[in-house]
Amino acid sequence: MKTILNVIWLVLSGFWLALGYVLAGIICCVLIITIPFGIASFRIAGYALWPFGRTTVERRDAGAGSMIGNVIWIIFAGWWLALGHIVTGLVLCVTIIGIPFGIANFKMIPISLMPLGRDIVPTDEPFATR
Repeated sequence: MKTILNVIWLVLSGFWLALGYVLAGIICCVLIITIPFGIASFRIAGYALWPFGRTTVERRDAGAGSMIGNVIWIIFAGWWLALGHIVTGLVLCVTIIGIPFGIANFKMIPISLMPLGRDIVPTDEPFATR
């Protein structure tokens, strides 16, 4: 079932959202100081491409650096990526078939705003929600 949902997701919105994250990652990797943001963006691009069967969890070893980085991320890239999720989610919620995919888009907004200090794990992995 996860595979079917992921294929439909890929066709409806996953490809374009992942492309947005890859574009943000390339822009962030241009400057040396923003390479960690680029890596986080590439990691989220994989999640945006194939989200069903995976979830995000907070990293216990994330500290103040992640918080400062998230504030910088929100200002420069997170705002635009979250806006893309909102618009795509609203468009998908227009049809009955698209409602689950719209809700999935809304669930991706927190990681698009604050990606540092979070890991993407399979949902069937033991202790994935810890």
